[in-house]
Amino acid sequence: MAKFKVLAMDDVAPEGLEPLYKESDIEVVIGTKMTEDELSAVIGEYDAMIVRSATKVTPKVLENASKLKIVGRAGVGVDNIDLDAATQHGVLVVNAPDGNTIAATEQTVALMLSLARNIPQAATKLKNGTWDKNSFVGVELRGKKLGIIGLGRIGSAVARRAQALEMDIIGYDPYISAEKAADMGIKLATLEELLKTADFITVHMPKTKETSNMLNEQAFAVMKDGVRIINCARGGIIDEAVLYKYMKSGKVAGAALDVFEKEPTTESPLFELNNFIATPHLGASTEEAQLNVAIDVAKEIVNALHDDVVHNTVNVPSVNPEVMVKIQPYLKLAERLGKFQAQLVEGRVNKLEIIYNGDLAQEDVKPVTTAVLKGFLDPILQESVNYVNAPLLAKNRGITVEQTVGGEAEGYASLITLKVISDKGEKAVCGTLFQDNDPRIVMIDGYRIDAIPEGNMLYIPHMDKPRIIGPVGTIIGEHNINIASMQVGRKEIGGKAVMMLSVDCPVPDEVLKAITEIDGVLDIKFISL
Repeated sequence: MAKFKVLAMDDVAPEGLEPLYKESDIEVVIGTKMTEDELSAVIGEYDAMIVRSATKVTPKVLENASKLKIVGRAGVGVDNIDLDAATQHGVLVVNAPDGNTIAATEQTVALMLSLARNIPQAATKLKNGTWDKNSFVGVELRGKKLGIIGLGRIGSAVARRAQALEMDIIGYDPYISAEKAADMGIKLATLEELLKTADFITVHMPKTKETSNMLNEQAFAVMKDGVRIINCARGGIIDEAVLYKYMKSGKVAGAALDVFEKEPTTESPLFELNNFIATPHLGASTEEAQLNVAIDVAKEIVNALHDDVVHNTVNVPSVNPEVMVKIQPYLKLAERLGKFQAQLVEGRVNKLEIIYNGDLAQEDVKPVTTAVLKGFLDPILQESVNYVNAPLLAKNRGITVEQTVGGEAEGYASLITLKVISDKGEKAVCGTLFQDNDPRIVMIDGYRIDAIPEGNMLYIPHMDKPRIIGPVGTIIGEHNINIASMQVGRKEIGGKAVMMLSVDCPVPDEVLKAITEIDGVLDIKFISL
């Protein structure tokens, strides 16, 4: 009789489950589509579950999963799995972040070649009965400059293939060192330099508030005439209305999108243009990718059930239960501090220093450090960041991570200090837990504050003088944005000070700009947690 039972949902390919079938102590049960109540009623029988995107692993399901040790997502995204509830119930969640790398890379190269040689347009015309050689004169890739925005797994893989095509590669990624880029044969450039000089531009960044409409009016205005654009990353990084404008004007010679701001979409002004190529989000849609993600996750489930190393945990890795009880409340705080700093710091980051003081310094804080890294890297990288790969991803980008423990925590039971050093300076943020494990930011660059790190926040360094707080509140109020809380910290009367506001909704760019024009305001950052 099998020792473990695994529930396979969402029509995962049988070939992808092969690593499970090979194990004599594992029984695989193929599940049919279930409601939340139906799944909750049977999940108590299983030690592991593998899903794709259809099955929702909710808190109710996990409450009834008395034996469940691991949930595997045969893919990258884990939006259908409640990670907090899984962690609370001690259930590992794993995904397959590398399974679609080759598929997305090859889709990018395919679109680039199609743009260069007008392949879809020529094929369509010929199939419609017209032999037309004169309308589809293309360009060669050899000798052309390829600008890659984002040098993660897929961006760097595209670079390797473009080098084989004898292209000249330049890259923009604020979280990778020039030395690391040089090792990959890529010349690192500023975004403006890349936009001004590239013949082809391909995007491989995550969709964040910083990268939303990254290729906007200003970006297209500085591009060279005849540029060609590819996006197989995330919709919304390119402003589609602006792209249409510059394609109509002729400045953009062609564009190919696999992703769109709104999906699914079957109507767009771009579809009217003969020099526009579109595919319906096919980046990961290969037989091999769909099979690979299932195989990768099945292997992880085998490892977890046999108490071996699990590589791609999306939530908390296995830690001594006694230690986990003590450090678990700090994981959320640590991840929020990392995410906060990722949106606060400027320049090219080269070092993170995490300092622990007080009671927490007496524990094994390595998982807490990993939580800081996960929070810091998650908003800025296209690839999936988890508790296993976060240290490696930081290392691959030339970011040094230094963990130190100290003595007392200056009036707090425990204190975590995250210093981020970049080529533009250093930022330090301190956090702690208040009663009932309530996370708080208590200091920024030496300025004492008391801010809850959640939701939408504004960080406003300014001069300590009258007529600043009032005008800030007035501008925000005029745009119908409600202020939930406000904190002000200063070191001396009349010197520099910082203001932290929590607001109930995102703050538009025009509001941020208006606040920066207030006399005495030194800067402003909108931070989304």
